[in-house]
Amino acid sequence: MVVMILVTGATGTIGSDVVRRLVARGEKVRALTREPGRAQLPPGVEAVRGHHRDLDSVASAMAGADAAFLVGVFGPEDADSDRGMVAAGVRRVVKLSAISAGDPRTGLGGIAHGHGEEAVRESGLEWVILRPSAFASNTLGWAEAVRAGTPVPNMLGEGRQGVVDPRDVAEIAVAALVGPGHVGRTYTLTGPETPSPQDQAATLGEVLGRRVELRGLTPPETRELLVASGWSEESAEGMLRSVRFVAEGGNAVVTGDVEEVLGRPPRTYREWARDHREAFGRG
Repeated sequence: MVVMILVTGATGTIGSDVVRRLVARGEKVRALTREPGRAQLPPGVEAVRGHHRDLDSVASAMAGADAAFLVGVFGPEDADSDRGMVAAGVRRVVKLSAISAGDPRTGLGGIAHGHGEEAVRESGLEWVILRPSAFASNTLGWAEAVRAGTPVPNMLGEGRQGVVDPRDVAEIAVAALVGPGHVGRTYTLTGPETPSPQDQAATLGEVLGRRVELRGLTPPETRELLVASGWSEESAEGMLRSVRFVAEGGNAVVTGDVEEVLGRPPRTYREWARDHREAFGRG
């Protein structure tokens, strides 16, 4: 029986939803966050200060926990963070990885996720790996441009992806943390279709009742945008490799893993857009 579940990345897109769903089930939850005092967490959640790169803080947070949800790779500098986290002493770990993890064509982040998966598989613990495709919520990055009525910068060309609703990913993470039948499994989580950015813009426009336009970026423009946003030259180059992988169809994958675990079809991008239309403003 699970005594305590630790959730790292507890204020992020997936982690925060995992926390809410665990609490709704009546589970005991401990949330690892850099700023416990500012974290918006459900009542009853134990917030502890820590960071995935500070392994002493991770070990302290895992004390007395039976299972952990690991969100440890945010960039190439985090390649070894999962190895430190799985050594901290829980029984079961559920790692949030990424589709095509370990494939060098996906860039530095994909390679780092591959190292993290190796650490989890070699840990001797009960493990489950989740490999989501692109999140539907990534288009929240379009919101400012959409509200202003200006074209959205698009670095992915017409690359299709099995866009997945983050709510499906969080629901599966909870099932893997507390339920039977998932240990030793690697789930590749996608939506039911592979929309291109143009398809997503068209769908979002239909939901909002107004046109959503895209502005294609060349690789040099993409690099310039990333560096201006604070990315290092090395990280920007790695992202360009990932962008090229997607643009060339590398993520045009649909699996049945969401339906296998949840017993229902995955949510569509249209469903996500309809449920989050307020973020983009109304027509």
